[in-house]
Amino acid sequence: MTAYILAKLFRAAATLLIAVSMVFVFIRFSGDPAAALAPPDAPQEVIDQYAEAMGLNKPLWQQYASYLAGLARGEFGYSIHTGRPALELFLERLPSTLRLGSAALLIALAAGIPLGSFAAINRGTRIDRFAMAFSVFAFAMPNFLFGLCVILGGALIFQVYFGGTDASVLPAALTLGLAAMGSFARFARSSLLETINAPFMRAAEARGVPYMRRLAFHAAPNAAIPLVTLIGLSLGALIAGSVVTEQVFGWPGVGQLLVRSVATRDIATVQFIVLAVACTMVLVNLLVDLLYLVIDPRIRSR
Repeated sequence: MTAYILAKLFRAAATLLIAVSMVFVFIRFSGDPAAALAPPDAPQEVIDQYAEAMGLNKPLWQQYASYLAGLARGEFGYSIHTGRPALELFLERLPSTLRLGSAALLIALAAGIPLGSFAAINRGTRIDRFAMAFSVFAFAMPNFLFGLCVILGGALIFQVYFGGTDASVLPAALTLGLAAMGSFARFARSSLLETINAPFMRAAEARGVPYMRRLAFHAAPNAAIPLVTLIGLSLGALIAGSVVTEQVFGWPGVGQLLVRSVATRDIATVQFIVLAVACTMVLVNLLVDLLYLVIDPRIRSR
């Protein structure tokens, strides 16, 4: 088990380093940040001054080494537009994003898993076909399109504008959680069907175990094991998964900050947001892998 944990820790560290390196390289090869910050008619001398102030006149490997050293010291850079630390800007927007993402995840879990389970129990019936058709629709519906429909419907029917206010929490969360709800429903159905048809379920039936007891105490715990991975990915996407939805509803979260930072070439802010997203995804996946040690005895036996 120690080797399993060490392997997962090493993989998490390597993944995070790769993510940081790719963001660093892509941002600098997408164009000259100094030229983007300078006025359109600025002479080359002004652009060179911008580059020197930002340390962009150094060789790429020196910039990379300085960036990693700054991360090790907890220095994440400053916004070139506001002069404030990138960490401070991120933490300022984080509560709004967590509020929206948590509500969306609760909606997806509360609706998706029961819908998929009910479809699996009624396999081949009209209920099953309707549930799967709805889950495919929810998964395929673009967030921006559904969000615009919600905003237009609220304005035209209820005379309420769902944008940039506390009243937009529920509509925005429903928009954000729609695709996840479809994924949870489809995944729960396939996982439960696979478990119901497993040999140990037929053995329990042969022993005379009642149907509902077989579902609750035999099928459900085993079917929930693969769902842990999907839930972990959804938790990791709480920070970055709401970029489009926040833009549509004007929600002041991290996603909106990321879009504005990319548009204005605010390098330090973009790098820190992507670093925070990568850290969140890596840590959540690491926790999921470690949680498998507890809920899946087959991994412990190996």
